[in-house]
Amino acid sequence: MMSHESASRPETQVRELARIIRMRIQSEQLEEGALFMTEAQLADEYKASRTVTREAVSRLQALGILEGRKRKGLIVRRPDPLSLFQHSLPSLLTSPEDWHDLGQFRYALEVGAIELAIRNATDEQIERLAEVEAELEQAVLKDPASPESVELDIKFHSLILEMTGSRMIAGMQQILVQFFQESPPTNLSPSAAERVCWEHRELLNAIRDRDVERARSMIRIQIRSTLDSASSVSSGEATDVSH
Repeated sequence: MMSHESASRPETQVRELARIIRMRIQSEQLEEGALFMTEAQLADEYKASRTVTREAVSRLQALGILEGRKRKGLIVRRPDPLSLFQHSLPSLLTSPEDWHDLGQFRYALEVGAIELAIRNATDEQIERLAEVEAELEQAVLKDPASPESVELDIKFHSLILEMTGSRMIAGMQQILVQFFQESPPTNLSPSAAERVCWEHRELLNAIRDRDVERARSMIRIQIRSTLDSASSVSSGEATDVSH
């Protein structure tokens, strides 16, 4: 039964019932596809109104924790956090401040993961990274703003995150770069394009040498420049880089 305090407001009741249901699923260690209860059974057991019960169940369905089945009731599901993050992210980005926060998150993710990537990277993965870096260098020197350059840059960083061996880290990075990819490309001067190539080359060499500190320094430089460009776009500033 829900507490008397939770009965003070419908919204609080909904949150409390949703929490109780989640805790019950976890404590009973119900597996994917297990039959749970019906809304009517939940309302009766927890002495909640049908309206509150329906809303609590609806929220858990939106999170992928429960699925409704006709003539069966509610089925337990295992939610995919990456899918939830991907689908909820657009509605969370409503201001330049939100984009800044998202950029900081990407910065922390990639800089923080480099040590794990170097520790777990196989020789085959490093060679694949070298191949991508060579293709990226050719594309950037030809046209830094081309779709090919953007795609190869994303592939380069995605491979690094893949080296961590963590599906969560690699998947989160893939979601984040999709949003930054939507920003208009920065116009680079020839010298700036050379600098971009040098940064990627030095990062590759640091990973080859299994040098965590040098790799961390280089990826900080790369991600910071990407975030600065994204911030200038979100604030309406020009993105021409001539240095």
